[in-house]
Amino acid sequence: MVGSSHEALHRIFQKDPALLTRALQRVLHVPFPEPREIAALNVDLTEIEPVERRVDTLLRAETDEGTYLLVVESQGKADDRKQGSWPYYLSYLYEKYRCEPVLIVITQSSATAKWAARPIRFGFPGWNSLTVRPLVLGPDNVPVIADERQAERDVPLAVLSAMTHGRGPQAPAILESLASALRTIDSDSAAVFVQFVDSCLADPQAKQMWRDLMTAIQYFWRHPLAEQVREEGREEGREEGREEGRIEDRRQMVLRILEWRGISVPDGIRQRVDSCTDLDQLEVWAQRAVRAADAAELFATE
Repeated sequence: MVGSSHEALHRIFQKDPALLTRALQRVLHVPFPEPREIAALNVDLTEIEPVERRVDTLLRAETDEGTYLLVVESQGKADDRKQGSWPYYLSYLYEKYRCEPVLIVITQSSATAKWAARPIRFGFPGWNSLTVRPLVLGPDNVPVIADERQAERDVPLAVLSAMTHGRGPQAPAILESLASALRTIDSDSAAVFVQFVDSCLADPQAKQMWRDLMTAIQYFWRHPLAEQVREEGREEGREEGREEGRIEDRRQMVLRILEWRGISVPDGIRQRVDSCTDLDQLEVWAQRAVRAADAAELFATE
């Protein structure tokens, strides 16, 4: 189970290794050769001496031009210790596998992206004994995918977009498009992607809206992460009454989805939702709220 944005940001490439080469080619415009095969490798770089070193994700890409090791590092903030550890990782991996290592850094922060993109140089001016040039994926170059059809064409890339841009005014359109696109893939993969996004959303409102969207289309509640949320709901339910707690939660979910999508909710519609005591009916309205063009569409077929 993914418990942090750090883990989710690099593990998405374990879930779909081909996404990494697509990101290099389409986002960074690096002419990385098309892999014939990509395999995940052991991330443990520990030496015999009691010094443990681990990369976040390590993939081997077999291409017509040779074999490459793709080293993915998830970076939350600037860390000057990486000036020593990143070159060490690359040198060690080349010595161990005799394959060309490529360092890719992924971050949710523009400032961290700029820091990580700076070349690491060892040697004296005019003659560098070693130069490390990370490839960086971050909010300044990962595309904003806020169109449902575009998200459906490449769901993993849409997930990466949500993980990178899941805050600010563009978040509703990104998450709404991704929620719709998840309907087009198998439920097991969708549940994993749901957790990746949930782990990366630092904005509490965006996280709640994402969980509301996922509840409405049922993916989130099939995932182990949902047990934590259900337990929180049960705790609240013990105070107010379990059934009433669930009904109130669904009422609020219907209204939150509409408001979060920028749809005005007239007082009459708000009162109708607030007065509903039918849990099944509220579930239907929540699902309609995900796609409704206006609040009245909640009751369009009634």
